Amino acid sequence: MDHEKQRQRYLAGAEGAPPVPPPGGYRGAKRQQGPVFAPGGPLPLAAAPAPVEKKPSSVFARIALIVAIVFASVLLIVMLAGGADLLYGLTLFALQLLVAGLVVAALCTARGRMLGAIALVITLLFNVATVGALGALVTSARGSYDGVKSDEQKHEEAYPGIKDENPQNALDQQSVEEIRAASDALFADIRARLTAEFGYEWVPVGDETLRPERNGYGGESMLVEYASAGWATTEPIQDYDRKVAVMDLIGDIVNEHGMYGLYAFNDPLQSGIDPTIIAKMYGSDDVRTQHTWEAYSDNYPEPMRFYADIYDLSNDDDGSFTRTREAQSARTGEPVEGLQFVVIASAVLSEADREEFEKRLEEYPGFY
Repeated sequence: MDHEKQRQRYLAGAEGAPPVPPPGGYRGAKRQQGPVFAPGGPLPLAAAPAPVEKKPSSVFARIALIVAIVFASVLLIVMLAGGADLLYGLTLFALQLLVAGLVVAALCTARGRMLGAIALVITLLFNVATVGALGALVTSARGSYDGVKSDEQKHEEAYPGIKDENPQNALDQQSVEEIRAASDALFADIRARLTAEFGYEWVPVGDETLRPERNGYGGESMLVEYASAGWATTEPIQDYDRKVAVMDLIGDIVNEHGMYGLYAFNDPLQSGIDPTIIAKMYGSDDVRTQHTWEAYSDNYPEPMRFYADIYDLSNDDDGSFTRTREAQSARTGEPVEGLQFVVIASAVLSEADREEFEKRLEEYPGFY
């Protein structure tokens, strides 16, 4: 009876709750027994995980890394020694494949991936292709390919003349000194006659230059390209009739100095150049509205070439040519407008070098 009262007390107000278990619990039920802790005592520490043993990298991966480093060092040494022919040889190419195979094999091993990855980076950075290209840049910067040239190539490189050109021409034609004297005389005559006719004043433009000509075998010949100092008027020439008169007078003067009459590149009728090309080069295919007139003469078979240009910014519609001329004037100090003329001669020999030129040619019988 007491038990029933106690049961009813537990059940009171428990609508919807699950029924309490029968006295003594359900048959076969087991209780979960946990650790017993003393009240107020310390809690036990969690069990520490078992230490994991670190395995060293494989010997094979170490060998692959060492081989990659040694091979990269060999490539750099060969490059610095100028051995570009060896870099692109079959031997180093075969070694490159061997090193690559070792690196890939090291990457496939469980304990060699880290060192294999390092070896792969070294192999990618320092291989036959990259080091060979770097060596070519270094050699080019030094201006010398001696490390890859045979004795025959070095001999050709020292040829004093120009490939496929008869060296006798350089001996027979005007020398640098003769061209300089002829240019000075021509310029003096042009300046005097134009000043007398039109009252122009003059300023020099640039300096004389002598640029060595390449010999066609990878070296420099003893011949040079001569470019005289130029001359320019101090005032513009913008009137069409005045331009024609100036060029006609210059044509007469160059004829008197043994040169051909002026040839106008900017004139479609005279030059035969396509009008669209002339318009791009000179601002228009109509000579009356061009910003540049360009005339030419020479004394063929002698090497003198004479150029005369008239710059007229009043015919520059969009201002682009004006900016070009202003930039040129800032570099050289020349006037932005007006008449300019200069002489250029290619593959000419100085009198001072004539004897040495002939002597060195003796080392090249039948070269031409």
